[in-house]
Amino acid sequence: MTHSLSFVRIFYTLLSLLFCTSFAIANFASQSVLIKIVIGLIGGSVFAAALIALDVLFEKFNLKTFNLMTLGLFFGYLMSEVIWLILQGIVGETIFSSYNYFPLKAVLLLVFTFLAMTMTARAANEMHLIIPFLKLKQTTFKKKDILIDPAILSDSRIIDLASTGLLDHHLIMPRFAVKELQSQLESEEEFIKSKAKRSLEVLKKLEAIPALDLRFVDTDFPEIKEQMAKLLQIARTSDTHLITSDINRIQQSSVEGVRIINIHMLSHALKPITQAGESITIKVQRYGKEPRQGVGYLDDGTMVVVNGGAEFIGETIKAYVLSVKHTSSGRMIFCNAAEEDASSFSQQENTSFYKSNEEQEDNENQTSSF
Repeated sequence: MTHSLSFVRIFYTLLSLLFCTSFAIANFASQSVLIKIVIGLIGGSVFAAALIALDVLFEKFNLKTFNLMTLGLFFGYLMSEVIWLILQGIVGETIFSSYNYFPLKAVLLLVFTFLAMTMTARAANEMHLIIPFLKLKQTTFKKKDILIDPAILSDSRIIDLASTGLLDHHLIMPRFAVKELQSQLESEEEFIKSKAKRSLEVLKKLEAIPALDLRFVDTDFPEIKEQMAKLLQIARTSDTHLITSDINRIQQSSVEGVRIINIHMLSHALKPITQAGESITIKVQRYGKEPRQGVGYLDDGTMVVVNGGAEFIGETIKAYVLSVKHTSSGRMIFCNAAEEDASSFSQQENTSFYKSNEEQEDNENQTSSF
């Protein structure tokens, strides 16, 4: 993008110099050729500088804004012509032809084009509702883009997820969030500064993935101060999903009507499923709620309740899986220690075993981490 912009600027600078020099040679007959060339080069440089300054002035405007302004200009011109024709019909064309009404027509044109452009700018996000035929393509099979929540950039797993190809041509990043991260680099708090630096490094790595095609959007709502509310507004108006790593935002998404993809829940959904009868190696870390029970944790944080594991606190033992229970807070694995004979447990003991551990799960704060 930077190279293309530089090429366009250089190309039009050369064209401006060539045009102004040719104009000076053709129109300043009383001057020498050298002076004509100097005048042309100066005039071309000034004109090229004006073009570049105009480009810098409008660099915050995107193609969407330009198209909306063009649409507003067209509607304003159309409305001024309609009003002018109505006035001609009321007053009479012969009277219009006998007087100079050009200033009145110019005023109508200026007023209606200004009103149309300003109204179009204000209604930019609802334009598809005002003019329904702008959306001719069926959206039944539309693949939605995914808006990046800056909070997820502090989790390096997004790089691994993006490298899989699942998010290719879908990820978009709001520019206001990038500017906010850059401003946090100057924060006096070391935690905020280091987090912002880490997030920007992750963003650069995402940009370096060729097939990902990470895009930046200029859409912003300056009147909204809270970042999450602004992200949800962008996701709703642009019809996109939102990817985040903040667990607390899942409930908020149901209120706002935006689907939020949480990387922790995605990681949890892709955990290997342990089947009944399989053997696992687990370190028993503490006593369970019931006698002879031990509790341990897998590397991913899944809690394992071992019947007969109370005798092996602090030891790593082999256990056989009885069942796996999926809950809203994670997954729990119930098993017997390998040193125990699974057939020795009666059906009543097993029922008591599951019931007691369901109660334990309700009071357990250290269940599986997402």
